Amino acid sequence: MAYGRAMPRVSGMRIEVLYFAVLRERIHLGSETIEIALDADVSAARVEIAVRHPEIAPLLPMVRAAVNRTMADENQLLSEGDELALIPPVAGGSGAVGDLTLTNLGGVP
Repeated sequence: MAYGRAMPRVSGMRIEVLYFAVLRERIHLGSETIEIALDADVSAARVEIAVRHPEIAPLLPMVRAAVNRTMADENQLLSEGDELALIPPVAGGSGAVGDLTLTNLGGVP
């Protein structure tokens, strides 16, 4: 083995994982680069993420995935350098609809 030369990586590929909302809060990370198998799909990436971060593993089945900013199915294959965003369901508001006040902006009725 010659020192100073990088060995070629043949075991996997690297992808960037983006964590949002509760996922980010639980693991204290907004993103990270992980290595996965060359033939990995979104589902396989979730398994790797669950192993790395068991504190969010129970949430992962409820999380939507986007690959390179496009919503993705579980069987979508991933490629070297892809961006995998994990987006939890979002809820907001009280559920009650109160008084709605419309504001006239710029003279438009």
